[in-house]
Amino acid sequence: MLALVVAGIAATAQDSSETHLGRGYQALKQERYDEAAAEFRAALKIDPALVMRARFPLAVALFESKQTTEARKEFEVVRREAGSSPAVAYYLGRLDLLDENFASAIRNLNEAAARPPFPDTAYHLGFAYLKQGDLPNAEKWLVRAEQANPEDSAIPYQLATVYRKEGREADAKQAFARSAMIRRTEADEALLRHECAQKLEEGPRDEAHTVCGRLYDANNALKLTALGTIYGQHGDLEAALPPFERAAELEPQSPQMQYNLAFTYYELKRYAEAREHLGKAVERWPDIFQLNSLYGAVLLRLGEIRGAWPVLQHAHELDPSDTRTADLLYGTALTLGQESIAAAKYSEARRYFNEAVKLRPNAPEARQGLAEAGAKAATIN
Repeated sequence: MLALVVAGIAATAQDSSETHLGRGYQALKQERYDEAAAEFRAALKIDPALVMRARFPLAVALFESKQTTEARKEFEVVRREAGSSPAVAYYLGRLDLLDENFASAIRNLNEAAARPPFPDTAYHLGFAYLKQGDLPNAEKWLVRAEQANPEDSAIPYQLATVYRKEGREADAKQAFARSAMIRRTEADEALLRHECAQKLEEGPRDEAHTVCGRLYDANNALKLTALGTIYGQHGDLEAALPPFERAAELEPQSPQMQYNLAFTYYELKRYAEAREHLGKAVERWPDIFQLNSLYGAVLLRLGEIRGAWPVLQHAHELDPSDTRTADLLYGTALTLGQESIAAAKYSEARRYFNEAVKLRPNAPEARQGLAEAGAKAATIN
């Protein structure tokens, strides 16, 4: 629904590295790869130990921007410093394919396939075997790939190539036909998405739901997300919820899927359910700004002000330019400052009001609270 953003310089080296990480992750998700690479390099300059948090996504950004030589160099550093992993092996295998080093691609992609980090791992391994001329293994992995991704037209196309090389013309024709059918289905679904959006705009909603319901695919997270997004864009949040719920269930490893669902719960004022999903998501992906910002807002709605404070602080560190988060953090600082004064915790109150002054230097409430806390502390001393 919303893309999983950041400007400004934090006060300490640690804050600064977190800020660069937040900017980098956001740029990466928005496919601004050169910007992402610059941010991750800035984070590494501050803290070279950020291997998986900064160097690995730097390598991914370089890969996506087709800077293959630099990407390989960074992935090799990650492998050397953090050890091998399926994700690193996958990207190195992809780079091997681009370099037409099929033997190395097979080694790396076999390592990745033990715990596939991405749905297309089997496809790339099968393709590597095909290019290497190993038709039995090419068929084996492409069949697995088709089972995992039955709606990818490239997979049956490559399988057809394998079958044809093996002299199995009937099987080749069937695979080519599957590939063509998938491409036609993709075109039909694009038209149906357009019709769904039109019906939601024009109403009535019951009629729109009948049309849009044809897009629901209980086993395809991407299609479910597209459907939920269409509903959300047209203000039909109740209808958006089921596809987002199912998508999050299908892909629990995707922060975007979890965010889509939590944001919909938030918009529906179902804050407890939003909190449940966001708490787990923030723990798993602590450096994604949107998750932290939304989690802080949810905690505030639930009255958990002290719990919201560190979450909003971290969100603000990740994106100092986001005014909504800054506003929430400012209001929280004022509330906690007043609570601390009421509890005669004047040093604590001054810390909160000082934070508020940093956020809004010209705001009278913050300066008045700071003065009040200082005056009360002075009377005790």
